[in-house]
Amino acid sequence: MTEKAENLILEHLRAIRSDTAQIKDDISEIKMRITSIDERLTLAEKGIANIHGDMAMIQLRLDKQGDRIERIEKRLELTPA
Repeated sequence: MTEKAENLILEHLRAIRSDTAQIKDDISEIKMRITSIDERLTLAEKGIANIHGDMAMIQLRLDKQGDRIERIEKRLELTPA
């Protein structure tokens, strides 16, 4: 490999290393911000968030049950087509 090609490869490796270091710094900062936000949430707020998640799951289950009932009614010809 020529010296010019080796220098080009080294330049690219240095740029990649620099970019990787910047990404690590950014991720570290994001983690600190998320931790800060999480610490600010009170137990009540966390409870409310859990309730919202539970309600979404219940709604999804109800929708699936409704679909199943409609299929059963159609198969048994209980509803007009």
